[in-house]
Amino acid sequence: MNLLKIIFRSPRPAAVNDMRAEVSRLWRRKGYTAMTVFGRIFTSEQAVADHLNRRNDALKNHEMIHLRQAQSTGNSWFRFYFLYFWHSLLALRYWRKVKNAVYYLNPFEMEAYAHQHDLHYLDRCGDRGASEWRTFARMKLSQRKDFIESHCIGQ
Repeated sequence: MNLLKIIFRSPRPAAVNDMRAEVSRLWRRKGYTAMTVFGRIFTSEQAVADHLNRRNDALKNHEMIHLRQAQSTGNSWFRFYFLYFWHSLLALRYWRKVKNAVYYLNPFEMEAYAHQHDLHYLDRCGDRGASEWRTFARMKLSQRKDFIESHCIGQ
């Protein structure tokens, strides 16, 4: 499906209960398996998409946390992606010190990685969405770096 159709026809995050995984030839990022885009999960392999559509495991939970984070940012995909991009820009200054710092020091990714193995985390979040990213966003970048290194995120 055309990316513009996905963007402009996507429902608000609160209207999405479960995200379907789809294969996209545009998604070929080495080291990353899947990506949430406006209420859909994109992956580069059909086997991964089939797995995500059948099972709720750590990878699916990670992507569903991003959905719930979008709910916590005013129920807006655009605000979620703006904040995601903003926090990625802030992490740029650590690009030489931390491998993939723009990704791993992003508070949205920190929350998703911290809770991806807890399949009941989203149940505990309730209707407000996943909002622990705000705690990570208030941390200094050096504290975030120490956190990801101590929790082996991205290593």
